[in-house]
Amino acid sequence: MPGQGKRKRRQQTERQRAAARTAPDAGRWEVTLETRDKAELRAHLHRLGEERVDESMIRIDTLCGRLEHPTTYRLSRFVADPT
Repeated sequence: MPGQGKRKRRQQTERQRAAARTAPDAGRWEVTLETRDKAELRAHLHRLGEERVDESMIRIDTLCGRLEHPTTYRLSRFVADPT
């Protein structure tokens, strides 16, 4: 397909840039919200969107559970080192 190689190279470059920005020596991931309610997670994400927070600096982890441990959602934000 025309343009597919160009798009893949651009996406790969963007992934490498994001990985370099969130490297372990550049800062740390700080948990801002941990909930079992998906609606609460969406509301918090909406508030972050209104604050114009960079989406590439936010990570959502889904901790899948079973009967005794229900599914939990963890929202983390990358905090850069002050140096």
